[in-house]
Amino acid sequence: MLGAVEETSSQEAKAIFDTIVFGLLNVTRAILSFMRKQRSGHIINMSSLGGYQASPGWGVYGSTKFAVEGITKALYAELKPLGIHVTLVEPGFFRTDFMDASSLARTGVQIDDYQSTAGKTKAFADEHNHQQPGDPAKLAKALLELADLPDPPVRLQLGSDAVKRIEQKNAFVNSESQHWFSLSTSTNMS
Repeated sequence: MLGAVEETSSQEAKAIFDTIVFGLLNVTRAILSFMRKQRSGHIINMSSLGGYQASPGWGVYGSTKFAVEGITKALYAELKPLGIHVTLVEPGFFRTDFMDASSLARTGVQIDDYQSTAGKTKAFADEHNHQQPGDPAKLAKALLELADLPDPPVRLQLGSDAVKRIEQKNAFVNSESQHWFSLSTSTNMS
């Protein structure tokens, strides 16, 4: 779902949450009793860079991926003692149909005031469709390697663009935390 948050209708938001969040929950719950009985398994949930850093035009889509990140991290803590691995994959842009009409839905409403923010993201999607840096075959190979790891990571970025954006976000969060440290820590009881 590509569009500014205000441009996104309740029906559009519900449809994407039903698929990405509630679909993931339904599939996960369906398989967990089997995995718990065998005390093994590996759940690999697909997130997105949008689940780590919000971007104009991807607010509602990204919020579903933020939910996937939270669910996955909780599952990791809940299932690790049971011998079940859980990994969150945060891919960058891969050369697929992700940014064209066969995959990417756009909001039905377009508001001119968002041309400099969400509008730029829409133009980016149009200009970079089928120009993404990631190779889907290499992504598939990396996922198969991940599935076989005896001690897999909680989170795995795939794609140099993903690694770069995560590093930038972490640097920003660290800088902002240091800048506001005094105000942040001023709320403790004396």
